Amino acid sequence: MEYKDTLNLPQTDFPMKANLPQREPEMLIAWEKSGLYEAMETEGKDKPLFVLHDGPPYANGHIHIGHALNKVLKDIVLKVKRMEGFRAPYVPGWDCHGLPIELQVEKNLGSKKHHLSKLEMRKLCREYAAKYVAIQRDEFKRLGIQGDWENPYLTMNFDYEGQTAAELAKFAHNGGLYRGRKPVHWCSSCVTALAEAEVEYADHSSPSIFVRFALRDDVSADIPALAGKQAYVVIWTTTPWTIPANLAVALHPEFDYVALETEKGVLIVAEGLKDAFLATTGLTGPVIATFSATLLERKRCQHPFYDRDSIILLGEHVTLEAGTGCVHTAPGHGQEDYELALKEGLEIYNPVDNHGKYLQTVEFFGGQQVFAANQSVIDKLTEVGALLQTSTISHSYPHCWRCKKPIIFRATEQWFISMKQNDLRSKALEAIGQVEWIPKWGRERIYGMIENRPDWCVSRQRSWGVPITAFSCTQCGEYIADGTLMDHVAQIFRTESSDVWFDWDAEKLLPLGTKCPKCGAASFEKENDILDVWFDSGVSHAAVLETNPALHSPADLYLEGSDQHRGWFHSSLLESVGSRGCAPYRNVLTHGFVLDGQGRKMSKSVGNVVAPEDVIKKFGADILRLWCAAQDYRDDTRISQEILTRVAEAYRRIRNTCRYILGNLSDFNPDSQTVEFAAMPEIDRWALHQLELLKERVLSAYQNYEFHVIYQDVTSFCSVEMSAFYLDILKDRMYTSRPDSLERLSAQTVMYRILDSLVRLLAPVLSFTSDEVWQHMPARTRNSVHLSCFPALNPEWKDTTLEARWERIIRVRADVSKALELARAAKTIGHSLDAGVTIAAPAELLAFLNEYRQELQSIFIVSNVTLTDTLEGEYWCSESIPGLNIQVSAAPGEKCERCWCYSQQLGSNSQHPSICPKCTAAVI
Repeated sequence: MEYKDTLNLPQTDFPMKANLPQREPEMLIAWEKSGLYEAMETEGKDKPLFVLHDGPPYANGHIHIGHALNKVLKDIVLKVKRMEGFRAPYVPGWDCHGLPIELQVEKNLGSKKHHLSKLEMRKLCREYAAKYVAIQRDEFKRLGIQGDWENPYLTMNFDYEGQTAAELAKFAHNGGLYRGRKPVHWCSSCVTALAEAEVEYADHSSPSIFVRFALRDDVSADIPALAGKQAYVVIWTTTPWTIPANLAVALHPEFDYVALETEKGVLIVAEGLKDAFLATTGLTGPVIATFSATLLERKRCQHPFYDRDSIILLGEHVTLEAGTGCVHTAPGHGQEDYELALKEGLEIYNPVDNHGKYLQTVEFFGGQQVFAANQSVIDKLTEVGALLQTSTISHSYPHCWRCKKPIIFRATEQWFISMKQNDLRSKALEAIGQVEWIPKWGRERIYGMIENRPDWCVSRQRSWGVPITAFSCTQCGEYIADGTLMDHVAQIFRTESSDVWFDWDAEKLLPLGTKCPKCGAASFEKENDILDVWFDSGVSHAAVLETNPALHSPADLYLEGSDQHRGWFHSSLLESVGSRGCAPYRNVLTHGFVLDGQGRKMSKSVGNVVAPEDVIKKFGADILRLWCAAQDYRDDTRISQEILTRVAEAYRRIRNTCRYILGNLSDFNPDSQTVEFAAMPEIDRWALHQLELLKERVLSAYQNYEFHVIYQDVTSFCSVEMSAFYLDILKDRMYTSRPDSLERLSAQTVMYRILDSLVRLLAPVLSFTSDEVWQHMPARTRNSVHLSCFPALNPEWKDTTLEARWERIIRVRADVSKALELARAAKTIGHSLDAGVTIAAPAELLAFLNEYRQELQSIFIVSNVTLTDTLEGEYWCSESIPGLNIQVSAAPGEKCERCWCYSQQLGSNSQHPSICPKCTAAVI
């Protein structure tokens, strides 16, 4: 008899080598062919609805690693919800309008762009966006993300454009939309206004100057010490180019100010900043007067180089953080300057054009680019004797998110949504408190942004976007943003697209008989500006959730990067609160940015970009998905080849565990061969106890969106409890027992339950591998693991007393393993089955081990175990268990040909002289 043929060796077609880059695309085809997503939706049709609303990525370029992290996290959440018993549809979306696409199309056109109409440019932009929607869709699908990819929402779809225009009309109806001249973030390179979310802050070097403004009015009656003296109010600024636009100097009404008699004349600064001012400028001089700011209110100063006044005003915005406490005020170039000017009736003066150059009418500097003109202004100040000190400082300065160039504040005619009208600000702040923010600091972040933000500038001076559907009267110039007229145009957009705004004349767009409400004329021009793309995406709750009967609003979850507190979360909140009075979401979860392995921001110039496509080609999408789950994504995360290699090693351990169990289930039928829990050996019940603990931790972590906990717990379970202990011990029982013996069927029952639970628990993360394992499992009830539910909890499997006993055995086993390793190094033994182990221990421990005398041989994976009070000769003393001594020697007897254990009873059966009694019982 060939005894090796009588062994129950593992058998499975499940491959050891994952080969994910080749296997995953095959699975994608199979999923699509079987209609997996549609089956998921059908499976959930009578279940409660959970809506995760997809924040639309921008349809420009290939996806980057941040996109991959975001989409995989969303897919994990949705798969979790389905397995928890919800219907969780996924409608992906894309942001298709905006400056980046328009600039890229212009770049592709080169000089031809000057010969195209706006309509022709928009057609090319639409084609460009559609191209990258298709590219990104395939890239997202490659990540294993299940969704309604054939019916995504696109902000350039006709219906969506119509809805966008209709949402703007709501603000016209409620009086929130207005046209005004205000300072806005302005990119001179892109020639457009920017939203708060389109501004990035980066280090920038700027000139720092102290300038004196001569006091024109006589203040000696109130401040006698200044009688007969020429006094100067000193300002500090890091934007010398704004000095030509200066109309005032602001002082704080509650601060005290001092007059310093210095080498440069009598200089007035805030008392709280006088020492710092003197130290910075190198000037010296005593204080000759201290007085309240109110004594200088509305007194006149002389502009340093123009023949006009600069009036002293009082403003609460003045601080003692830096400078002089006397703030240079240019109403056309700063929000606080603007607000003070409005209050005091000053002109909102802006001498800078769309390209960031002074108007030709500006004396001394006409036509100069403002940043380049900084030095020209400094030279002029020096020439007239107004400059006290100049230096260069590096500070955080706003830059354009697209072209990365520094921007300016510039007053222009723009369309705004008022934060004050309809109490939008206070209602938005109230709505924030009704949302669950994950992590919790997200609430404070967005609250501070809403609390302090200016009115929302929603107009842009570009071509590719939804037009602001307002008109102006050609006779009297009156602007007409009438909600009813805008609703009419929105309906046209739904069927014709917003392109008609640039094709049809005003009369064709307006209802018949429309007249100017001011002068009664019937001739109109269309507004040229388009809407901020953040308004586009901000209306998605209305355009997608409210119009799709398979969804609901508010959404249960918005999940995006932490930058969206000032982006999509922000614009969606304002739009929804302003039009509906409530937030568009119930929960908001944010993740950090992806950095390289050294914690640096990714940059093509640095050469540290990790592209999803490259990761998938080398490792496979499941490794990328496991990396996403392994990170505590609430903070910034890191990725590198080294990190991915570690994740791939963890994946290999999980896969090998699954493969080993599958191999041992090849002849097991769960429907007919399952062993009852009570009939199982103690070690099998210990394994189910450990499984139950894992299920509880994993399911709790999923509910709390703590996916990194799942990664740690599952990899530890597979490596420690399973591979290093339970499955290792099971090998002899599985391979050498009778196939239908109770002890083998019990082990198979446990392994089946472990694998069934593992595969279900890991399905949201390892979407490909879990389904691959599922296809090899016996008695599966669903075609895909993604159509199944999470494993049910079995609290009756938990036994803390049993756990404590086996924890003690495991500690003894660890010491036995150390003693075996020393014996192997000394060449006393080769394989552990060559060994006989004699253990001496204190009476209580010895009595405890005696209870397991029959199992110790298999637990330690040796051929013989002897328990005794004392040892003679050489032995190993435990360092962790007092009194435990272990002696390792060559096992007595001869080696069994079948199980390789040594036995002194070999040959007791004459028909099977080369195998031990245990094996003899298994083969006869």
